[in-house]
This record gives sequence, structure tokens and C-alpha cells, in this order.
Amino acid sequence: MIRRYISGACLTLLCLLTASAVVAKEPSDSLSVGDTAPEFSVKDDQGKQWNSADHFGKKIVVLYFYPADMTGGCTAQACGYRDTLADLASQQVEVVGVSGDSVENHQWFKKAHELNFPLLADVDGEVAEKFGVPITRGSKSVKAIIDGSEQILKRDVTAKRWTFVIDRDGKIAYRDDKVKAKQDPAKILDVVKDLQ
Repeated sequence: MIRRYISGACLTLLCLLTASAVVAKEPSDSLSVGDTAPEFSVKDDQGKQWNSADHFGKKIVVLYFYPADMTGGCTAQACGYRDTLADLASQQVEVVGVSGDSVENHQWFKKAHELNFPLLADVDGEVAEKFGVPITRGSKSVKAIIDGSEQILKRDVTAKRWTFVIDRDGKIAYRDDKVKAKQDPAKILDVVKDLQ
């Protein structure tokens, strides 16, 4: 009887410890408006290192996280940024997309949709984690016809769709963790105009 009680108590304690470990990884630790944007360095769609220190604090940066290249919502969001880029650039704003896709996947995505801004390959999910963006790990793939041939774009990290605006002081000026893909670019254009 005592042994059963101790085993039950140990099991309860183990469950509590496990639950607290999971809670520590929840997005409640994410960045808020007014926080300094974290520094990072990751490859862009050209295979070159993209260092946040070269961009943050110099101009306004729209950093948007999205789940995957060549999917419906992500394509609509990216094409929306493509189409509003001239308006954003006139406000001295730089747009950067981030997903768990590889450099090669980003190259296919940019080519297929004539995207005119950098895409960052956060293949390990480290950038998303620094910003508190929830991710799921596990191999996933997307089939797409590009230039008349089928391509399979694989990734191991899938981020939630979140958008951040980082001001000229390198601080988070805006955060949206409930992004609607199609509306995001127009919404961000309004946000940026208010920062001027």
C-alpha cells in the first residue's frame, strides 16, 4: 500500500515537472512591443549570411515568419508584400520573410512568384525561437510545379505565422501573432505609416 502511494506520488511529481518544462517553451516568453529585437545571423535565399546587426536600428524592418514556401496562404502573403514593396520602400522600410525552408526552397519560391525581397532560411528554428514564435519540428514537404517540372520542397521546422515591425532604434514597434495572410501586407503598410 505504501509502495503504491509512493509510486503514485512520484508519477504525479513527474507529470508536474514535465508540464512545467512544456510551459517554459510556450510563446509567453515571446517578445513584446518595446523590447529590443534579438540579434541573429542566418543564410538568405542567395546562400549569403544575413546579419540582423546590419539592418536593425538602421531602418524600419518588417520581419514576418510564415510556415512554408509554395503553400496557399504563404504565397498570398508573400505576393502581397511583393506588390506593396514599392510603397513600403518609399517609407524606408525593408521586408524580410523567414521560414524553416532551405536556401534552395526559397530560390524556387522567389523564382515562381517573382518575389523582390529577402527570404531567410531558419532551418533549425533558431530565429523563430529568439522571437518567441512557436514552431513544430518534423519533416514535411510540399509538391509544386515550377518551370514545368515537379519539385519537392522539404523542411524540418514549421513556424507559426507572426509578423514583427522593428523600428529605427532596433526595438519591436509592432507584433501580430494572429496574422491573416492576405491582409498582412496592407495592415503593415498602415502600421509603418503611423511610425513615420
